[in-house]
Amino acid sequence: MQSIFESQYKEIRDLVSKFSDSEVAPLANAIDHDAKIPETLISKLFENGFMGSYVPEEFGGAGMDYASYAVIVEEISRGCASTGVLISAHTSLCIWPILNFGTTEQKKKFLPGLASAGVIGCFCLSEPNAGSDPGGLATFAEDKGDFFEISGVKNWITNGRDAGVAIVMAKTTKTNDHKGITAFIVETRSEGFKVQKLEDKLGIKGSSTAQIWLDKVKVPKENVLGVIGKGFGVALSTLDGGRIGIASQAVGIAEAAFRYAKNYSKQRVQFGKPISELQAVQFMLADMSTKLSASRLLVMNASFLKDNGMSYSKEAAQAKVFASESCMWITTKAIQVLGGNGFSKEYPVERHFRDAKITEIYEGTSEIQRIVIAANELKEI
Repeated sequence: MQSIFESQYKEIRDLVSKFSDSEVAPLANAIDHDAKIPETLISKLFENGFMGSYVPEEFGGAGMDYASYAVIVEEISRGCASTGVLISAHTSLCIWPILNFGTTEQKKKFLPGLASAGVIGCFCLSEPNAGSDPGGLATFAEDKGDFFEISGVKNWITNGRDAGVAIVMAKTTKTNDHKGITAFIVETRSEGFKVQKLEDKLGIKGSSTAQIWLDKVKVPKENVLGVIGKGFGVALSTLDGGRIGIASQAVGIAEAAFRYAKNYSKQRVQFGKPISELQAVQFMLADMSTKLSASRLLVMNASFLKDNGMSYSKEAAQAKVFASESCMWITTKAIQVLGGNGFSKEYPVERHFRDAKITEIYEGTSEIQRIVIAANELKEI
């Protein structure tokens, strides 16, 4: 029996599922091996509206809602986690803050390219000494009159190698906390913007994860996103939505591992019968299925609240921590169902296991999610 969320989004899920099965999944092993998503696949993501899913049509987008975006990320991630996070970081971390905090002029200038014309976006917050603590930002934007001049180093930037537009967080006043942070829209072709290195990662290898150096990058004042000195709020709001995207990615990875383990158990014969008839295997599959369903409902609930203009910070954190930890558990059990074969690169569950781990870390670690949830539960009414 489908939940009301599932039935409401069946059409978009079926459409993206077919695309993922035919265009994404067959490339997943090569993407993992080559550590790069083919340009032809990225072009198809734009052509099908997946890169600008909830951008209004007037700005070149598909005009969908956030829940549809979550479904897209899940289904694409089921085919390839690297491709799923390309969409997630691009859409929720670059497009959304422009859509939500940008001026009409900024939206007209940047959204059409990001939504449908092949321009990839990224989000530059983390630094060598500022990960979970954005108050430790060292990147500084100096006011030069008609423009700001930004200098600093950004770490772990998803889509960093390929992005044409970056949302950059920098301090405009020198403080030891989050006060004075300002958000900027930076075009990566600007002089002084440099991809310094690419990370060699455990999983999601096809996703470019870069260290970015900014050396006196000139940014016009019309590219300030939101209010000068209020960028911390922009970052927090952006990360709330981003957590829904990563939770969706986790659900997709987990679904892929579960499906493979379930089908394998029906074909693998031991003791004269398929291992799917062994209660130990059945119990693992039952728990995998249950965690998947709960994760998906948490994601859709957070998406529903966001789409309807309601508070969703706690719910996004709940979806992210539960879905990511469930994904890690499910991919681990998928390897267990396959036994020794699960440990081999010949079978995809090994890749799903490697891809799963990062979902517990980026867009805020599981520990940060628990801090957010507890703070929301304990705050005064």
